Amino acid sequence: MRSLLYIIAVILVIIWVVSFLVYHVTGGLIHILLVIAVIAIILGVIRRA
Repeated sequence: MRSLLYIIAVILVIIWVVSFLVYHVTGGLIHILLVIAVIAIILGVIRRA
């Protein structure tokens, strides 16, 4: 389950970076995806500790 969490987080970060750099999307949706990815990474680190 932890690896699935990291895979989802990495995919969301990659989508955010690509859309931010290539498409210059300033909508709230892409930033919400980034926040979700960061939360997923933080939860993974906390659960591992």
